[in-house]
Amino acid sequence: MTTIQETGEKVAANVERVIVGKGSEVQLTLVALLCRGHLLIEDVPGTGKTMLAKSVARSLGCSFRRIQFTPDLLPSDVTGVSAYNQELREFEFKPGPVFANLVVGDEINRASPKTQSALLECMEERQATIDGTTYLMPEPFIVMATQNPIEYEGTFALPEAQLDRFMLRIRIGYPGHADEISIMDQQRISHPIDDLGEVLTVDELRSLQAAVREVYVDPAVADYIVRLVNGTRTHPDVYLGASPRGSLALYRSGQALAALSGRDYVIPDDIKRLAEAALAHRLIIKTSSSMHDIDPRQVVAELVSTIPVDESRDGTVRRGGQIPSAAKPGTTSSSSR
Repeated sequence: MTTIQETGEKVAANVERVIVGKGSEVQLTLVALLCRGHLLIEDVPGTGKTMLAKSVARSLGCSFRRIQFTPDLLPSDVTGVSAYNQELREFEFKPGPVFANLVVGDEINRASPKTQSALLECMEERQATIDGTTYLMPEPFIVMATQNPIEYEGTFALPEAQLDRFMLRIRIGYPGHADEISIMDQQRISHPIDDLGEVLTVDELRSLQAAVREVYVDPAVADYIVRLVNGTRTHPDVYLGASPRGSLALYRSGQALAALSGRDYVIPDDIKRLAEAALAHRLIIKTSSSMHDIDPRQVVAELVSTIPVDESRDGTVRRGGQIPSAAKPGTTSSSSR
């Protein structure tokens, strides 16, 4: 896991030459990359959403395409189209910008729901079906999309099925006082992204993604993940809770976060750290609760604070709700004796 940690630090340091003072958000971005998961970056205009995606793309030695989503964008503008070749006298497929290792969808919620839905098959099944023919996406295939809050003018809410396909959703937020001064100083003459170079090849990325799958997840941690997700389905303020994709997202992202931290096993704190990013965007709050300003992030935070970490099958809490953080393959914790 040392290699993954060192490589992650190298990529993060490269990205943070552009994205100042947002180490936590950069780390979550790397988590999504290592899990082959898609990332949704949501915040108000001007906070660096697109710049974060472009910085990551420049740091990786893989094919990169950017799609600017607009209200008049058509599904064929994203996936491609079959055009008639007069010389060959046959139809040939002209792939759209979605056929790349890393696809940045800028302001994805400015396109119509019909165009947004063009990404559903690509994101889940890593393929696109055009005119009855199925074309596979390159490996790896990762979508990093940015969007403004849905209450902003000229935006469309993403379909629930598409939101569920994003492994993580992050918010960048405004920079701190000192960080904003640093940003102005850095861009006084030129933008630092102009000098950003590649620090990780696509083969190295594939190797790291495979290694992350080997990180150990204790059955008690897996049980905690499922109880958290089940909590979203039974919460009184939630109309629709997280799907099994939410459980898988927490499981996989927990493995990646552990590896980036230099561990070959997941601890409960990893799951707590990732719960909001992995689950909040999958929840639909009841209308009656939303009228009282109940937010999905509040619901997830409440569940994390109230659901005990370690619980026996009969519902009793063991060891004060704590799983030994050193629990690893081949060891026996006192709570399991």
